[in-house]
Amino acid sequence: MNPRRRNLFFALLLLIVISLIGGLSWKNHNKKVSASSHQKVVIIGRIAGTKKDDAIWEVVTKQAKEKYGISLKYKFFTDYSQPNVALSNGSIDLDAFQIYAFLDNWNKAHHSKLVSIGDLWITPLHLFSEKVKSVSDLQDGATIAVPNDTSNESHALHLLEVAGLIKLNVSDSALATIQNISDNPRHLKIKELDAAQTAHALGSIDAAVITRNFADTAKIPLSEAIFSEPLKNYSKQWVSLVAANKKYEHNKTYEDVIKALHSPEVATAVKKNYSNGELLPAWKFKTAN
Repeated sequence: MNPRRRNLFFALLLLIVISLIGGLSWKNHNKKVSASSHQKVVIIGRIAGTKKDDAIWEVVTKQAKEKYGISLKYKFFTDYSQPNVALSNGSIDLDAFQIYAFLDNWNKAHHSKLVSIGDLWITPLHLFSEKVKSVSDLQDGATIAVPNDTSNESHALHLLEVAGLIKLNVSDSALATIQNISDNPRHLKIKELDAAQTAHALGSIDAAVITRNFADTAKIPLSEAIFSEPLKNYSKQWVSLVAANKKYEHNKTYEDVIKALHSPEVATAVKKNYSNGELLPAWKFKTAN
């Protein structure tokens, strides 16, 4: 082979090698892009909770990743008015903080189309006091604080009715307001407060209905409650849930998130972190309608 032909041969060979290397690199790049585009990431809105809550959600995250290949990310909010707004505008995929009564009221008030895609927890309400040891010790004219958001206030009033303190003229499944108190034999003064303020008000009032997350934040143990809500015939409207936009109600990825949430491992984590029954896995209980 003469020098000219030899140089041409090596030049062509070099071009072929470069082309092959470039093709393999592009193929690998496409594989990476394809894999990245198929990664399943779901952002869930939550109300900032306790270390116990975080420990449970860590198990949910692990189950979602290991069993369904879903990466769960969390966005935290400070009050009940924020997560559904974020869910409606698409800045989060799901939220996990509210009860059925709250969701129903929210949809009516904001003309939104949010739906439950799975039950979350049962969190029985409790009545606390720094002044008395039992409900029977509450004096005539005592002041009791209740959360002022629609669903939690209704839940609190139903709790006071079960405790024998008042009577309401609405059914167990209906939302109640102070105007629905039909009998108040002890002339109790019901004080409506932001849910976050009920625990802080204990020192200045006679008793308060405090939701679990705010009782935990204030480090008020369940054992100090003067009355606890019984689980018998627990109403579905007080069960907390995972919500999505209606158009994603049957989204396969979201359905897998619920499967991860409802796993035996998560139920065990709930029992481990809340052995006193402050928080219960709703999917393990049959509730009344």
